[in-house]
Amino acid sequence: MDRLKELELLVQIADTGSLSGAALKLGLSNPAATRYLAALETRLNARLVERNTRRLYLTSEGRELCERAKFILTELQEAEAAVNANTLNPTGVLRVSASLSFAMQMIAPRLPKYHKLYPNVRIHIETANRYLDMIENDIDVAIRTRESEPDSNITIRSLAKTRRVLTASPGYLASRGVPQHPEALSQHDLLLYVYANNPNALHFTRGTEVSAITVQGLLESNDGQVLRAAALDGLGILVQPNYIVYDDIVAGRLVPVLNDWDLPRLQINIAFASRKHLSAKVRSFIDFMVDEFEQNAYERKWTSYMGQNSAESSFGKSV
Repeated sequence: MDRLKELELLVQIADTGSLSGAALKLGLSNPAATRYLAALETRLNARLVERNTRRLYLTSEGRELCERAKFILTELQEAEAAVNANTLNPTGVLRVSASLSFAMQMIAPRLPKYHKLYPNVRIHIETANRYLDMIENDIDVAIRTRESEPDSNITIRSLAKTRRVLTASPGYLASRGVPQHPEALSQHDLLLYVYANNPNALHFTRGTEVSAITVQGLLESNDGQVLRAAALDGLGILVQPNYIVYDDIVAGRLVPVLNDWDLPRLQINIAFASRKHLSAKVRSFIDFMVDEFEQNAYERKWTSYMGQNSAESSFGKSV
């Protein structure tokens, strides 16, 4: 910082022809300006400024350094201006990490709207069902379903909570019956997501009742869309967050099972590296997603008990 100030002082001396005038332009006291000039000449072991009775003027060495200093200071100003523009106006490549299901259902359909608002931002979506290291993988924002981040350098903003629900196709329930209690799941084929916390241990609550059961999946996968497709084809009972199957339930393609029982809910967050000054592209996407979730009332939808008892009322056979 002192070296930049020394160069700025030299340029101002050339422009104003006086040390006091240069000091005034830079907001320095005269003694401070004198010290900066003396330090610069001492470090370079060269006389940079001479004076006559009326004004200061630069020596040949001073003029050469002044020209180079003007170039350096101009480059610095332009670099700062470019950074400031990027801070104020979203631009560049935004790298987003999310599960395939979330990227397909919640991000991709919103990209046209986001692009219309921020046409200078290009999006790179890295789909991964495991949590990627944001720093190592150069990720700007990540969608994650956990309450907190173990890394203190990562900040989170809440998007929504969601129930985890059990659903099955009407065809499956018609042929296999509708379970009335969690323990009846042992008589059914389950479709399990292997990256869930303890996917083979389901902890249900209903009021004061608790039922903890161990299950095995007819089909297990690390991708929710594989399991959803299998459920739609009638292979078994799917255990997934409500946001993945919400539209299927509304359309009647899947039917809620044991809907009066609750599994532990999931917190959906948007995570980003903690910085005092976020780039405009990162801030714009975070604010955009938070606003989208609020406008669509996703937490209210995904935590509701939609289709309560629909399976029991639609299919006579129960187990």
